[in-house]
Amino acid sequence: MLDTTELMATRDTPDNHDLPPPSAWLLAMEFRAPWEFGALLPAWPALQRAPAGDGHAVIVFPGLSASDGSTVPLRRYLGSLGYGVTGWNQGFNFGPRAGVLQAAKQQVMDAAQASGGKVSLIGWSLGGVYARELAKELHDHVRCVITLGTPFSGSPRSTNAWRIYELTSGRDVGRESEHYNLPHAPPVPTTSIFSRTDGIVAWQASIQQPAAHNPHTENIEVVASHIGIGLNPSAWWAVADRLSQPVDAWRPFAQRASRRRGLSGLLYPDPHR
Repeated sequence: MLDTTELMATRDTPDNHDLPPPSAWLLAMEFRAPWEFGALLPAWPALQRAPAGDGHAVIVFPGLSASDGSTVPLRRYLGSLGYGVTGWNQGFNFGPRAGVLQAAKQQVMDAAQASGGKVSLIGWSLGGVYARELAKELHDHVRCVITLGTPFSGSPRSTNAWRIYELTSGRDVGRESEHYNLPHAPPVPTTSIFSRTDGIVAWQASIQQPAAHNPHTENIEVVASHIGIGLNPSAWWAVADRLSQPVDAWRPFAQRASRRRGLSGLLYPDPHR
């Protein structure tokens, strides 16, 4: 059973414990999300040139107060590349209420058994927290973890959504975080896709620090809103690229200087700048 006792461990040193949430200006910029979705149409020919999938199972977890409906476009795109993609099948994500994590754990194990291989987990915002924590316990069943605008480092109040979390989940966000070692990366290849213009989550809270226990961690920066990052063409390409990595032959996302020239440099800024 996935519970707080099993998830407690020696904590990584948080560098961003006192992070404030994004400014009111960045929060107002979240209204650009529909334009990100609209950009998918002209970007579609390029997106179809992403590496083909190998058919392995993928589960996508939605963000806070969202349902599988929010991840339909991303799931259909990944399905068109050849992956076996499903949602989390638990309705709206109102936080880790009783039975939620246990049901998600069972879904991962069932998917691995049905497919005969490891499962990749993708999580948008709070859904990424689920993906990371499930992978810590079920690392023998998980191939990789990809998160989109997920806060796992620093203060639990470094977002503009913590009050909504407390309202919908009925849990105290401060007390909840005491039982989880969120900054500690799972022992599988783990990618954090983030945006410095995220208006909901402080971008620093989505940064993975170099981890000696798992060198296969990385951060990929895109230009996106929080509400739109799961519908953003740049994010989709990065997700497809990460899923295509062969088992036991993972390599970091290309962030070399040659890739950062011209348009590619605008789509994927250097996250270490």
